[in-house]
Amino acid sequence: PNINRPKLIIGLVVDQMRWDYLYRYYSRYSNGGFKRLVNEGFSAENTFIPYTPTYTACGHASIYTGSVPAINGIIGNDWYDPQLKRDMYCAEDTSVKTVGSNTQAGLMSPKNMLTTTITDELRLATNFKSKVIGISLKDRGSILPAGHSANAAYWYDGQTGDWITSTHYMKQLPDWLEQYNKTKPVNKFYENNWNTLYPIDTYTQSTADNVRYEGKSRGEETPTFPHPLKLYIGKNFDMIKSTPYGNTLTLDLAKFAIQSESLGQGTTTDFLAVSCSATDYVGHQYGPNSIEAEDTYLRLDKDLEAFFNYLDSKIGKGNYLFFLSADHGAAHVSTFMEDNKLPGGLYSDSKVIKTINTLIEDKFKVKKAIVKSTNSQFYFDHDAITKADADFIEIKNLAIETLKKEDEVFDAVDLNNLANETLPEQIKKAITYGYNSKRSGDIYYMLKSNYFGGGKTGTTHGSWNPYDSHI
Repeated sequence: PNINRPKLIIGLVVDQMRWDYLYRYYSRYSNGGFKRLVNEGFSAENTFIPYTPTYTACGHASIYTGSVPAINGIIGNDWYDPQLKRDMYCAEDTSVKTVGSNTQAGLMSPKNMLTTTITDELRLATNFKSKVIGISLKDRGSILPAGHSANAAYWYDGQTGDWITSTHYMKQLPDWLEQYNKTKPVNKFYENNWNTLYPIDTYTQSTADNVRYEGKSRGEETPTFPHPLKLYIGKNFDMIKSTPYGNTLTLDLAKFAIQSESLGQGTTTDFLAVSCSATDYVGHQYGPNSIEAEDTYLRLDKDLEAFFNYLDSKIGKGNYLFFLSADHGAAHVSTFMEDNKLPGGLYSDSKVIKTINTLIEDKFKVKKAIVKSTNSQFYFDHDAITKADADFIEIKNLAIETLKKEDEVFDAVDLNNLANETLPEQIKKAITYGYNSKRSGDIYYMLKSNYFGGGKTGTTHGSWNPYDSHI
């Protein structure tokens, strides 16, 4: 049969794009960006991430593998490795070298991901004739979607202002990218300070510009427009990430890659996996109700329109397949909730860990029983517990009961005994889908709705709640 296949597939992940951003700013979007996707495509309105924790690495791996962290192994941006007794980063690979700069930023590959991706399966299906390229400011946003067998994955080195890769993919950068890096495109974006795209009084979906729940950038007295970028020219290449221009830079490179690698020009379908990370950095710093967040999405909408116009002329309307998703959402800033008489707050588990460790030492003679807390999970020192001949189940129960007494904690569970925990089915399923026996901790705790670990400014994500999981 004559099957009509797209010449090029483009997957775009918008980092930290809460579902409501699509409609909160809808009236301000142009007809050619987000609205074009809604009007000419299909919108899955009620999509919830089915696992927890809701982090960047997990989101990208799950979108592209079609599986959950329990299966693909990407259970967080990083996790604790009990064998190595240290943290393991999701994309770290010390067996490879950086290509494109002299920093350590390129010691990365997809080897920690345990399954294939849709991009890998495309390569397999076409006997590796399909070209697959990943592009993102964040290494994990490029590496995980591009898969194990990708022709290339490029990410941004904030120390040098260059796009780099690793020897997992190639021994040296292609000429076109070396030439592109020489122009230091980041500097041209710094020449324009970050002003609002439209008059600031039109940003009625957001809070005032100067509020206590927004983080300041270096050199600023207040977190307000215009944000000074000129002072970073040639000095601080990393700052671009927390501005909407980080997305423009990413999509500029995507266009250049399509042109230089002749994507969509062959006889087999090619795949370009792009992730816009700047939305996440802006969200973390300013929160989801800020003018900065609104402006970032309005600018991204313009960038998308330009990108679609480029694809129409280069690949041809109807010849490419484009999908957009998010890796997770974000919570409202705790102080914003407080100001509006809504529940929410901050939590740090460092105090309760000290308490639990002291209780365990007194009762079971095991010192520093909890060796690590990450991804809302406690990891215990199994060797020390075995050596002391202590009852591990009793130790875990003591820790769980102590955790449950914390005001901010909604519940805590034994990850090895999830089937017997009395939790709402949806939450139990989310924890199960996020649990990998070789990489996850021993105890998992959940905070009350709108509580999270972090500072007084900006926001974060990671919970099962809809504000983090509705994408």
